[in-house]
Amino acid sequence: MARILYELAGREGRRFSPYCWRTRLALAHKGVDVVYEPCRFTEKEKIAFSGQERVPVLTDGSKTIADSWAIACHLEDTYRDRAPLFGGPTSRGLTRFVNDWTDTRLQSAMAPCIILDILHWLEPEDQGYFRRTRELRYGCTLEQLQADRSSYLAELSRVLAPLRRLLREQPWISGAGPAYGDYIVFGAFQWARCVSEVGLLEDDDPIRPWLDRIVKRFDGLADSVPHFDG
Repeated sequence: MARILYELAGREGRRFSPYCWRTRLALAHKGVDVVYEPCRFTEKEKIAFSGQERVPVLTDGSKTIADSWAIACHLEDTYRDRAPLFGGPTSRGLTRFVNDWTDTRLQSAMAPCIILDILHWLEPEDQGYFRRTRELRYGCTLEQLQADRSSYLAELSRVLAPLRRLLREQPWISGAGPAYGDYIVFGAFQWARCVSEVGLLEDDDPIRPWLDRIVKRFDGLADSVPHFDG
């Protein structure tokens, strides 16, 4: 039975969910074959069988796993003979911190910088849902939110300070080689590069070489979908 990854999709083949990218890269890291199934915001019936309404959802044989962190743990525990995503129980705990930092700090800082750009890449039937839910979350229109993009970019730069410091000292977030912690953080940047031309980093930012290394991994998996190069 084929493994299927249900992932968020927009117009023209855009695959922009940071959580789905974490899972895509984790699957590639493990060398596990999978079929990608696009799922728009308003196609929640596609994943109703999972008992919840969010992607990514992975079906692996008789198992259905929802949530990127749960999928990563499933892959690590099920395919123990493949390249490790965590490297051990202690590393898994530290990676969970990276996961939570990315969710609560990095992506929260990045979202106002690109949120109106996301709307452009949604099918018309999804645009109303996206606008309604996000404007309720932020308490203003998407246009009002992104009008202050310069200040949000400045805040994002401050949030990225510890990542810059780390990548000046070592090539990967996870140490000598890439692991799931790298894919978690990269997912946020891939989210942006799939929907927005805005420059999030200066040309000499030490984060850039790390991004380029991940983009080239797995035969350029991150470049296999429509994206911007900024």
